[in-house]
Amino acid sequence: MKKPELVSRRLPDPPRRFNRRRGRFPERGAELLLLSSAVVSGLAIIFIGVFVAQAGIPFMFENGFWAFLAGTSWQPHLERFGILPMIVGSVAVTACALAFGAPLGLATAAYLAEFAPRRLAAPVRQSIQLLAGIPSVVYGFYGMVTLVPLIRRLGPGPGFSILAGGAVLAVMVLPTLVSLGEDAIKAVPAEYREGSLALGATRWQTMIYVLLPAARSGLMAAVVLAMGRAVGETMAMIMVTGNVARFPDSLLAPVRTLTANVALEMGYAHGRHRDALFATGVVLFAFVMGLNLLARSAWRGGKQR
Repeated sequence: MKKPELVSRRLPDPPRRFNRRRGRFPERGAELLLLSSAVVSGLAIIFIGVFVAQAGIPFMFENGFWAFLAGTSWQPHLERFGILPMIVGSVAVTACALAFGAPLGLATAAYLAEFAPRRLAAPVRQSIQLLAGIPSVVYGFYGMVTLVPLIRRLGPGPGFSILAGGAVLAVMVLPTLVSLGEDAIKAVPAEYREGSLALGATRWQTMIYVLLPAARSGLMAAVVLAMGRAVGETMAMIMVTGNVARFPDSLLAPVRTLTANVALEMGYAHGRHRDALFATGVVLFAFVMGLNLLARSAWRGGKQR
């Protein structure tokens, strides 16, 4: 009987040592690229703020800070520059948008995060994210053609109103509310959900009494950022709010927002009128930056808890 022959197997080559010098250059280049991107983004915000402030802040001190903010008449041909009606209009439209959009957006976020099956959640999430890519002029045109005639039939007024602007903005802020709200709910530790279910609570009770309170800071940040998105909207508001610079007396009254005021008159403004529009931009810039800082502080406060 023949003895079995030993088959010699070739051992695999030892792994090559990582060349630190060769791998250091791509890594260093990527770090420099990311750093330069961050620096450019920060400098862009600084340059925009300085550009707007150079023309706006001197006018505010020259005309009177409180006279400009609390003035009730906007008549550039008479050298009257009061933006209080536009501030009230912007706040009214934004509040109306959040009244419609915040419950719908946060409820959708809760459904996608906890209740929706995977086959349904993915297309719904993608459809809502697509809303952010639609140009604002399309929203404004749809509101002008569809919502404005409907509101005109429902009550007195021309139809161009706070209600029309709020309804359009409510749809425009949905991507912000849904995406950030869903992330906030999913960021809650799994132990909270498991502990609640282990104690006999239903999924609905777990959502209402455990997950939403735990994600409160993230949900507040989502609402605040959606508010900043609503305040900064221009084109759609020009098309559906009526652009009347006066105090509204109802939801069906036409108004003019701060952004619409700048966009409508900057093309032909000059002299003090132009400086007043830059001062309006300063107010808008400060307001939006304040909202962003508020959202960030709310998010950090929730993490510390």
